[in-house]
Amino acid sequence: MIRRLRLQVVAVCMLLVTAVLGGAFFFMYASSRDNIRDSTQELLRRVVVRDPRVDRGQTGIMIGGDQVQLPYFTVEVWGNTVYVTGGTYSDLENTDTLREILQSCMEQERETGNIPAYNLRYLRVNSGFFQRIAFVDVSMETASLQSMIRSTLQIGAAALLVLLGISVLLARLVTRPVGRAWNQQRQFLSDASHELKTPLTVILSNAELLDGVPLDERPARWADNILSEARQMRSLVEEMLTLARADSLVRTGVFSEVSLSDAATDCALLFEPVAFDAGKSLGCEGIDPDVLVTGDADRLKQAISVLLDNAIKYGAEGTSISLALRKTDRQARLQVANQGPPIPPEQLRRLFERFYRADASRGEQSGFGLGLSIAQSIAAEHKGTLRAESDEASTRFILTLPLLRK
Repeated sequence: MIRRLRLQVVAVCMLLVTAVLGGAFFFMYASSRDNIRDSTQELLRRVVVRDPRVDRGQTGIMIGGDQVQLPYFTVEVWGNTVYVTGGTYSDLENTDTLREILQSCMEQERETGNIPAYNLRYLRVNSGFFQRIAFVDVSMETASLQSMIRSTLQIGAAALLVLLGISVLLARLVTRPVGRAWNQQRQFLSDASHELKTPLTVILSNAELLDGVPLDERPARWADNILSEARQMRSLVEEMLTLARADSLVRTGVFSEVSLSDAATDCALLFEPVAFDAGKSLGCEGIDPDVLVTGDADRLKQAISVLLDNAIKYGAEGTSISLALRKTDRQARLQVANQGPPIPPEQLRRLFERFYRADASRGEQSGFGLGLSIAQSIAAEHKGTLRAESDEASTRFILTLPLLRK
């Protein structure tokens, strides 16, 4: 739990930092791109109107703090006749390259635009009798922006690595009090459960002795109440101990090859009379044979029993409970389903919380609200998952476990 909390803290910090850095870098890139484009566009306007500064060789723009001279040329189009009227390019007159550039320019109906094939940007002015078009090479602009992107990515990656280390350190510091409190709570749960076993054993022994002695009606009823409540308390203590061991990552059995098919069949046979007594039926939609997993057979049976017991308790009267086990390429998928009112989403998310019990709309039965938590801890212990689904058709608990690797 603490490890997961630390990962969540680190993930949240990194997402926030990445969003902030990404926004800042994008703003810087967009601002630089727009400034360079505005400078190039201003140069195009000077060239197309034959500004005297162009004749004096002032055809540079600021890129990265440096004054960069951009190659350019201008043409005038009189009907089908094209004249190159100036610029830093040579040998363009009556060439295929010039014709292709002009064709690309004329195909674009906008006054200004780009010709990516030649890394040119143009500005077109129509004087009525002819068109004057200025072209500027934007290769330096493109190269500068690409260099900025590479530098930004390198700086961003380095900053994220540094901030990742800081986030990990901060996550450890932030979760240290939580981890200390969690360990204390876990230790208290384990110690309290162990300490309760001795007095409960004494109470149960004495209550069972009283149960065998002839008593008057009222004392006999009191003795029965003591015995019933003590047994219920013993069940609660055992479930608390099971969860305490799961929290401590202590295995209660030896893992070996287990036939999940046999375990599911045994549990189904065991719970058939229980379902019958509750006015319901238990059916197996299909149990694939030879579904082998690695684990503790008793613990896996306990998890399946919890799911069957839960389905029988909360299934609608006169309906059927279904148990299915399917084998996929890598996983075993066991499903227990019961019919009844659907569980609201807000309750469905909390079903695996300890001591949580849904409201009376599900026909609440006896229990401590620990069974599903224990089943989930068993699934996690076996590197599997347990999830719940509910709709108008049925409520389904799906246990997924990795298959045995041979």
